[in-house]
Amino acid sequence: MFKRTKSPVVEETTVAKPGGKGRPTPTRKEAEAAAKARAKAPSDRKAQSRKEREFRAEQSKRIRQGMKAGEEKYMLPRDRGPVRRFIRDYVDARFSIVEMVIPLMIIGLILGYTGNSALVQASSLVLLATVLFVFTDMLVLRFRIRRELKRRFPEEPLKGTTYYTLTRAMQMKFMRMPKSKVKIGQALSDDYER
Repeated sequence: MFKRTKSPVVEETTVAKPGGKGRPTPTRKEAEAAAKARAKAPSDRKAQSRKEREFRAEQSKRIRQGMKAGEEKYMLPRDRGPVRRFIRDYVDARFSIVEMVIPLMIIGLILGYTGNSALVQASSLVLLATVLFVFTDMLVLRFRIRRELKRRFPEEPLKGTTYYTLTRAMQMKFMRMPKSKVKIGQALSDDYER
């Protein structure tokens, strides 16, 4: 008569609230146990470091492939944006004397070591002419690229564009990163705002 009756057991159902993390908050005991497990040194340090090295190598390979493919998210901050993309294409689409610097320097050095005084003078002339041609080419490139940038991107600041242009132009075409997307002499697109 005065005996307690058990009430039926109601199962708790957790309803995920919108914007929540989708799981219950761990108890203090669970959180401390998880923190201790994370802080514990791995049992096999060599295997752990090997896995980390493999992961880093895979990451850097993916980044390198993305840079070669021209994906903006993998590029360095200095290479991002429509202005930098236009500069890369402009430099890559023109033939530059810099492309011929290494062969001309090798010819100059070979002529300099022949011992013949006329060839030594020719070597000096070849090296001097190479330097002058490169300097003139860089000046012409600077003025042309600035004029083209002002025409295409009137609101964009031009700070740093000359340095970026000249450093790109001074590299051999096959060594440029991000890789060239246009061929020499190819007409450039009018839409670089995307």
